[in-house]
Amino acid sequence: MEAERDRRPVLVVVGGLPATGKTTIAAALARQVGAAFLRVDSIEQAILRATSLVQPVGPVGYVVGCALAGDQLRNGLSVVADSVNPVAVTREAWRETGMSQGASVVEVEVICSDPVEHRRRAESRTVDITDLSLPTWQEIVDRDYHAWDRAHLVLDTSVTSVQDCVATIRRIASI
Repeated sequence: MEAERDRRPVLVVVGGLPATGKTTIAAALARQVGAAFLRVDSIEQAILRATSLVQPVGPVGYVVGCALAGDQLRNGLSVVADSVNPVAVTREAWRETGMSQGASVVEVEVICSDPVEHRRRAESRTVDITDLSLPTWQEIVDRDYHAWDRAHLVLDTSVTSVQDCVATIRRIASI
């Protein structure tokens, strides 16, 4: 019990283009390890419902997500954060949030290397957040998504099951 309390919390940041499987993996991981689950899509939709803002809301969802993650980490809880995380500035914000709270940070990029399968997923998804407008396949393809500039875990869901992705993250993150 004492060793459990002394363990540093972990911030697992799961990013990638829409329809790659990142939310499915992130939610499964959070459930398995009892971590807080933060989904930027949910945060942004709540902000849209409560304000006069319209999409795109810019960095606000990430700013709120990082603040919530910081609170959970400060309280000793591990966090799984789910977002597209498309550019270096968002990736750095998550990383800084974790490090500032003394947490281990594991950065994960979920991809679907099979474009036919990726498109099938994008076109067959159902909305699970009230009022969320899912991007079209063309919007996913055209999205501004920058290559990562540092080492991170890459999981390809066209060849790896959700269970195996979760097991890999758990092993790397030691959670």
